[in-house]
Parts: sequence; structure tokens; C-alpha cells
Amino acid sequence: MALRNSRRCNPVFRGKMVKEIVIKKNSFFDSVMLMTISREVKNIEGIKEAVVVMATDFNKETLKNVDMINDEVLEATPNDLVIAIKAENEQSIEVAKNKVEEMLTKRTQAQGSEYNPRSLEMALQMIPDLNVALISVPGIYAAEEAKKALEAGLHVMLFSDNVSLEDEIKLKNIAREKGLLMMGPDCGTAIINGVPLAFANKVKRGKIGIVGASGTGTQEVSSIITRLGGGVSQVIGTGGRDLKAEVGGIMMTMGIEALIEDDETDCIVLISKPPAKEVMERVLEKIKNTDKKVIVHFIGADLSFAEKYGLETASTLEETAFKAYEACYGKIAKLPDEEEVRIDIEKIKKSLSANQKYIRGLYSGGSLCDEAMVLMKKRFPRVYSNIALTEEEKLPSKDQSIQHTVIDMGDDEFTRGKPHPMIDYTQRVERILKEAESEEVAVILLDVVLGYGAHKDPSSELVPAIQKAREIALKKGNNIIFVISLCGTYEDPQDYRKQKEELERAGAIVTTTNKRAVEIAMAIVGD
Repeated sequence: MALRNSRRCNPVFRGKMVKEIVIKKNSFFDSVMLMTISREVKNIEGIKEAVVVMATDFNKETLKNVDMINDEVLEATPNDLVIAIKAENEQSIEVAKNKVEEMLTKRTQAQGSEYNPRSLEMALQMIPDLNVALISVPGIYAAEEAKKALEAGLHVMLFSDNVSLEDEIKLKNIAREKGLLMMGPDCGTAIINGVPLAFANKVKRGKIGIVGASGTGTQEVSSIITRLGGGVSQVIGTGGRDLKAEVGGIMMTMGIEALIEDDETDCIVLISKPPAKEVMERVLEKIKNTDKKVIVHFIGADLSFAEKYGLETASTLEETAFKAYEACYGKIAKLPDEEEVRIDIEKIKKSLSANQKYIRGLYSGGSLCDEAMVLMKKRFPRVYSNIALTEEEKLPSKDQSIQHTVIDMGDDEFTRGKPHPMIDYTQRVERILKEAESEEVAVILLDVVLGYGAHKDPSSELVPAIQKAREIALKKGNNIIFVISLCGTYEDPQDYRKQKEELERAGAIVTTTNKRAVEIAMAIVGD
């Protein structure tokens, strides 16, 4: 693993800047781990840029954009590892290279003597009775890998994004013919028979089954149910485009069928962004005759149609969780051990300058971002976003906020070639500090999503960012208010209560649901 045995390009001096590129032939590592290494190396004193990637065409373009490309990189293959470092001096370069080698070596040693199959075929030879494949590869390869898994008789969870709509339709039709689940593409969460897949929280087993075309929306509902003391039987993800007219709700329909037949499920919850009208009709026709309790929440959609079918509806993710719990476990008053946030809104308003009047939402979860926009639109005429509710509210640039702005930083345009913001807070921290420079910002609204797959300690990243943002604002005579919705369960590996305490100690207002966070933010800025 030693980098000294790799092909090395001599350091290049540009003024006081030193650049070095190392290529390690036929050394494959997964992209999430390499992104983590890049982030760690960037934090080393004296390092100006660090990119540790496989030499795919897309990553070569990334290297070109940061002026870290040469002929050796261009000739490298997708199986070759590229370590590109730019620093103030050679000493920093050496420290960075040693850090990369240390982290790569730890990864190799952690794997130990375990056999790690390099293909689906090898995995099936190793464990013939596998029945689910979780696929997370670059989008250009994802559809082919998913097709192989389906043809091998496996249910598929396709975490990968940037898969074409045409490929999604083909894959879901294959799955339907074979009676298999094809969850995704861009499916963020699922829990099958108690096993969490991709981003998921440590929830209790119980009577409530969820079919969700909404990753963080599903996490929010399942987490609230668990904190109330209830539990879920199955959580079936569909991917965010499943209820589009072109796809036709294939996986939502199959998920409903599976939960109707599941003896452990007493209540079925459907979660999605607004579906196409004809698809919504098809889905509701499928579920209307079951004798199981049903709760429908399509974020921002007109649900009067569902009510005509005699189905229970909910207007927010919080209400969805509460209604599902009550349907299975009885009446509740509030989340246990969680007092309502008691804040003096008028006192906070007086601490703001006359220019401070806007909310800036920086979300890692697309569904939570959608819910925030829907709630804010009830009070404000326009809410701008990169995933805007209307064409008029679409941001000309994702990097520039306008008035009330809510950004989905987990959208493809932010994650292409970079880790998801639930894993890596770098982009959100940078955006927090940028928003703090504006004299018009009153509230920065954030979601913090805990659970498997997410950042191991979000407060360690956010607390310094909050403190620095407040220093920036204070120099301008402003006081920025941070409002955070914390999504997770008490059993999540990040320690829910610890995260809440650390963020509150930094001065943030931390709420137990996204709805409550948005309402507090709106109360602070007024009308």
C-alpha cells in the first residue's frame, strides 16, 4: 500500500505553491471512503487542495477543474487511484501523503482476511442464498448492475443517482415481471425485516409499514414513531421519481401489495412528493379496499382526492407519524421527554437589525426541504430554491440565495462527484459562512439527520460553523439565529440527546420535528 511504490509525478512549484500527483495502479477503493480521506487531508495545515479519487472520466474532469491534471492522469484507468495534493510547501505535501497512506492502510487492515467479492457473481458464489442487492456505484454503471441483480433473482435497492428515467422504467418493468422489489434509483432509505439499508435510523420493530418515495421524509416519520414508543414492520423505498406519470408508481403499487399481505403490518403509511394525478388514482385504487388502516401524506399535494376514497390523510410529516402511531397504539399527547421549545420570539426579534428579514434554509434532505417550502409558502408569497415549487421561484444559480431561500444540498447538482451532505458537512459549512456575510439574513434553518450512513458526529462540524458565522455577523452588527430540526432516534449511533445538547450549547434552537423548526423560523422573521 506504500505510496513510495506508486508512480509519482515530481512536485511543481508555482510561486509558494507546491503540487504533487501520485498514481497507484490497480488499487480500487470505494468513492465514499476516498471522499472522507480527501476531506481529512484538506484539514491538514498548509494544504490548499486534496483530491483522492479513482481515475474515472468524471473524476478526471474534477481534477482538471482544480488544476491537478497531467498526462499520467489522463492515461490512467478507472481502476487506478489518483492522489493529487496542492500545498504551501513540500513538508505539508509529505504530511498529507503519509495521512493518505495511513488511512488507506487502516482500511485494508480493517478488511483483514475477509473475502470481499469484486462482482455480483462472486458474491453469489460466496453466499448463494442472498436475496437483496444494495447497489451504490456511479450512475453510468448503476443500471447495468441493477439489471444483473434482478436477472439473478435478487430484490434491488439502487442507492445510485444520475440514472436515466428510461433505465428506471426498464428496470422496474423487469422487477415487476419477476415479482421483485426495485427500490430506486436514488433510493435513500429502506428497512427490510429489521435490516437498515443505506440511510436509515435505528427504529423499533412494530405494526406500521411505510412505502416512501421520499428518503428523509420516511426517516422523519419512522424516527418520530420510534421516539413515541411505536415501531415499523417494513420500510420500502421507491425512489423519488416512482410516482411520475412516465414510471406510473410501479414500485409504490408493489410495496402496497407487499404490506397488505404482511401479517406483521396493521397500518400502512404512504409518503411521497406530489404524484401525477393518474398515478395517484392508480395507487389509491390499489389500497382503498384493504381492511388495514391507511395514512396518506403526499407533500404539498391536494389530498381531497384521497379523502374521497375514505383514506386518512395528513398535512405534515409530523402529523403523519402521530396519526400512524394513534391508529396502531392509541392516543398520544406529545413526544415523550421532549418539551416544546420555549423561546421568547419577541426578544429574538429585538436582537435583529432592521435589515435582517429573511430565512435561508440549507437542507441535506430533499423531502424535508420540500416540506419547509410548502409550509413557508403559506405565509410568504415566494420561496426561492434550486428545487423550487414553481418555475418563477427557481434560483438562477444554486450558489446565490434570493430573499427567502431554501436549498436542497442533497440534490444531484451538489452531490455529483462529491459526498452527500448527510455524510460530509463541508459544503453546508461553506454555505453557512457565505450566508452569514449577508446583512439581510435573520435565520439559518438546518436539518440534521442522524442514523446509519450519516455523519458520525454532526455537532462536531456544525458547532464551530455556528460560532464562526455568528462572529461574521457580529462584525456587521447583526445577530444570526440558527434553527435546527433534529431527525433521528435515541438509539441512533450519533447519540440523539448528545447532539441536541451540543447544538443548543452553541446557541442553536433545536426542535424535534421539521415542521416545528420551520414554524419557529417563520415566527422570528414575521410576515
